Amino acid sequence: MGSELKSKFIEVYSVLKSELLNDPAFEWTDASRQWVERMLDYNVPGGKLNRGLSVLDSYKLLKGQKELTDTDFFLASALGWCIEWLQAYFLVLDDIMDGSHTRRGQPCWFRVPKVGLIAANDGILLRNHIPRILRKHFREKPYYVDLLDLFNEVEFQTASGQMIDLITTIEGEKDLSKYSLSIHRRIVQYKTAYYSFYLPVACALLMVGEKLDDHIDVKNILIDMGIYFQVQDDYLDCFGDPAFIGKIGTDIEDFKCSWLVVKALELCNDEQKHLLYDNYGKDDKACVAKVKELYKKLNLEGVFAEYESSSYQKLNKAIEAHPSKSVQQVLKSFLGKIYKRQK
Repeated sequence: MGSELKSKFIEVYSVLKSELLNDPAFEWTDASRQWVERMLDYNVPGGKLNRGLSVLDSYKLLKGQKELTDTDFFLASALGWCIEWLQAYFLVLDDIMDGSHTRRGQPCWFRVPKVGLIAANDGILLRNHIPRILRKHFREKPYYVDLLDLFNEVEFQTASGQMIDLITTIEGEKDLSKYSLSIHRRIVQYKTAYYSFYLPVACALLMVGEKLDDHIDVKNILIDMGIYFQVQDDYLDCFGDPAFIGKIGTDIEDFKCSWLVVKALELCNDEQKHLLYDNYGKDDKACVAKVKELYKKLNLEGVFAEYESSSYQKLNKAIEAHPSKSVQQVLKSFLGKIYKRQK
């Protein structure tokens, strides 16, 4: 993914932003325009942009074209940015719910002086920008209704995944016995996999004139890929190099339903289970160290390596069974980006 492509992609953000800041449905003032612009610049373009860029990637592969026309490039980028807007909306509200302090190396938006809980309304605005963008650029397209439907459905799935996550980890009800591989899978499938893996490819499929109902198999493969990605994330949170990942993992302190703790519960004896119950979810360095020591003793690094290679083989097999070569290329490009990643 060249830096030239990324800067062309970011140019599309500037266009969309200026359209939103001049949306005729609202009477803008200087103050409101400045607020929204600062809010957008702070929250939308700051991440790795993987989700947005993968719409472009996938669309190119499905079209079988190295170079897109300017119009096609713009439209695919606009859909990519809609996913980045969706992500920003989730993160702004997630950070408030979790009481987080930093995000992408800077204070969470609601922690910025004078923002506070105005961030809740900013989240609502971010979400409402998506149909504004879609309406302006896709209204005349035959797949317009399908796009609206897709974004609405994926948003519902993600919010429902967030709900299962929140109610599974209610403060004051810290009970590890609620954690299992199946609850982990459900949280990840709904909270992460739909919008991070399925949504970018679904956007590209709609743009090339495909019907999503004809691609349930593609959806299933991408959901499995999203689950594999999150298991890697859980693993790196504990065993990754913070200097390399760019963040310090806190899943153990935060009592997260992580793949590692679920696996540990499966593998440990009664004495080790007691140790986990006593130390997991405590914001105390000594407790965290005990949990990590237990993970090492249970050889979770080896268990993960095994999971990684068997998942990779399974996904590859499913991809190669797909009748369309261009769809295979899309799926393989996703898998290639995440297999054995270190951050």
